[in-house]
Amino acid sequence: MDGNNRWAKRRGVSGPAGHRAGVEAVRGVLRACKHHGVEVLTLFAFSSENWGRPLPEVRALLALLSRYLRNEVRELHEDGIRIRFIGERGRFSRRQQKLMQQSEDLTRGNSDATVVIAVDYGGQWDIAQAARKLARQVQDGILQVGDISPELIDRNISISDLPRPDLCIRTGGDARISNFMLWHFAYTELYFTDTLWPDFTEIEFARALAEYSLRERRFGLREPDGLVTGGNANA
Repeated sequence: MDGNNRWAKRRGVSGPAGHRAGVEAVRGVLRACKHHGVEVLTLFAFSSENWGRPLPEVRALLALLSRYLRNEVRELHEDGIRIRFIGERGRFSRRQQKLMQQSEDLTRGNSDATVVIAVDYGGQWDIAQAARKLARQVQDGILQVGDISPELIDRNISISDLPRPDLCIRTGGDARISNFMLWHFAYTELYFTDTLWPDFTEIEFARALAEYSLRERRFGLREPDGLVTGGNANA
């Protein structure tokens, strides 16, 4: 969800105002997901690297996250949405950790859709924490080194119980994934747009889905000559 600060600068307002506008964009995308039947939405809210931003901005981001959890989760719960968090929570305040836990506990039984919020998250961290789990099992004699496989790592990665992402949307004009869900994105379709996140409307979301619908997804395989099983035959 990139572009909040640039959006604010172009309008001559503060950075926190840009992040607040970004929250409004989240609401719109949630409505669009419901309309289009998207069952899992993952939001990269705060990366491991974001701690290195200026302290006032970090504080504003964390305050905004806390406010969002206090004000929005009840409505999400009423809409049947489950909240999940991925990332390292230890650097957040006890109050913020409590809000995350309360949000997960409140919505745990919901099944209409899932919103995953990535906080203090990095794809490299995620792979490393999976490796640590497996290393401990080897150390304890539960697992042999030769047993470690991509499938086993996959079962120990964050949100391993959810489907792998079909589509990654990055706003703001940068064409990279910036350490986000590196393991999960093995065959995820990537969509980059110059639109800044606060301007990413439900119409923009529909445009991304329309572009996705034209992709031919082969997952490393190849269709027999003359056969196309969906997507754009000219791709």
